[in-house]
Amino acid sequence: MEKDWPDRSICVNSYKMPRASSVALPETGSSTGQDLERLYHVVLLNDEDHTYDYVIEMLQKLFGFGESRALRHAVEVDTRGTTILVTCELERAELKRDQIHAFGPDPRLDRSIGSMAAVVEPATG
Repeated sequence: MEKDWPDRSICVNSYKMPRASSVALPETGSSTGQDLERLYHVVLLNDEDHTYDYVIEMLQKLFGFGESRALRHAVEVDTRGTTILVTCELERAELKRDQIHAFGPDPRLDRSIGSMAAVVEPATG
């Protein structure tokens, strides 16, 4: 069975810890934030084909928002045209946008034929 393992001296030597004086750390650059993953906003866009109740229900189900927080976003998207729902890494932002797009029409309005729209934008500053 020992035949399947590489030469023991190589295994033992490869796990030796080098002396502190022989360790060279890589340079990290002057910007401490350069290695951090970029963040993105999930932005909900207003339309006239979804009710406040729909928006509140969607935000509670998809984002886990409480009723008051969901209502604040519903009012903001209605009055300003957009609202930033969450700021996160790209993969999660795209997932949340896709969940909004898949939520379906508002059953409270006959003219509602699809989901609300949302976009992912890079967070700046």
